[in-house]
Amino acid sequence: MLVTCHLSLVTVLMKVVSAEFIKSAFEESDWPRDERPEIAFLGRSNVGKSSLINSLLGVKGLARTSSTPGRTQSLNFFLINNRFRFVDLPGYGYARVPKLIRATWGEMATNYLAKRNQLMLSIQIVDSRHEPTTLDLQLNEWLAAHAKPRIVVATKSDKLSNNELRINFEQVKRSLNAEQVVAYSATTKRGREDVWRAIEEAMRKMGDRP
Repeated sequence: MLVTCHLSLVTVLMKVVSAEFIKSAFEESDWPRDERPEIAFLGRSNVGKSSLINSLLGVKGLARTSSTPGRTQSLNFFLINNRFRFVDLPGYGYARVPKLIRATWGEMATNYLAKRNQLMLSIQIVDSRHEPTTLDLQLNEWLAAHAKPRIVVATKSDKLSNNELRINFEQVKRSLNAEQVVAYSATTKRGREDVWRAIEEAMRKMGDRP
């Protein structure tokens, strides 16, 4: 299935002129074979990965959202501007998903993160309303240990008062020892330009400015 949306954004640093879902991959052999750079979106189930992707691109429904945790069961690839890709990885930490499937998801994600040369930036997503979970901490440690370029995005920031957000934001920074944390709201678009700046910076470091 191919879903294509054409759009123009003037409120962010990068101008997105096209975005399309290209495929779901369940095995390494399904990954796109060209050398376009990729940005991976990682986070626990129902943390708002799909909403973040749709918000960044300024289009509804490109990345499927669901109120049911554990909906994403594959690596979903989106082609942006025909130059680079967003990759929505399976969510983690949903207990009601069968153990075998949870193990498959973990293997799928780890395999991608460890092997994918095209990966230029990992965006780890946490819920700004809660402390990072044990799995959040483990993922962050893995990314750091393997020297993967990364930022942390704390979603649903519009659900908190300014004081609550300040306290929780500092807690996230301390817990994850993160160099860059962005408070984000898919509803108000808070933090959108900050995330795009991080993506553009990663692009520049790889010598492929969009």
